[in-house]
Amino acid sequence: MASINQPLLIVLISISVTIATAVSGSDIHDILEEFGLPIGILPNAVESYTLSQTDGAFTVHLTRPCYVQFDDQTVYYSEKIQGKLTYGSVSDVTGIQAKQLFLWLSVTGMDLDASSGMLEFHVGILSKKLPADMFQEVPECKSKASPRESFTQSI
Repeated sequence: MASINQPLLIVLISISVTIATAVSGSDIHDILEEFGLPIGILPNAVESYTLSQTDGAFTVHLTRPCYVQFDDQTVYYSEKIQGKLTYGSVSDVTGIQAKQLFLWLSVTGMDLDASSGMLEFHVGILSKKLPADMFQEVPECKSKASPRESFTQSI
């Protein structure tokens, strides 16, 4: 009877490891690169993350919420960011907002068009394309965004 339970236990362990892999040795920015995405779509304040090997679902935990300035675009990252990674794309995103005029809009997805070198950000039914090379460096998290979009304090 022990031999019947042992294979079942091994299968259950391998399924649970496959379903949600907590990656501690790798950097999430390296994982983004493996998925064909620029490393700069997430800031430098990553504390930990998990990534499902079966469906690409991920959760990223930052040390605290923060702001990043990409040229004229201000982006807010909450402490917990979730979504689903597939090659060249991030979907079902929660925890990232972009400022448009005076409104903060939730970023719901990102798609890389390698042929044009553009990264398309989805905000509900709207989208905005930016050059992917804007995101080649991991940005520094700032704790505040001033009304003039400059930052006063780093993490």
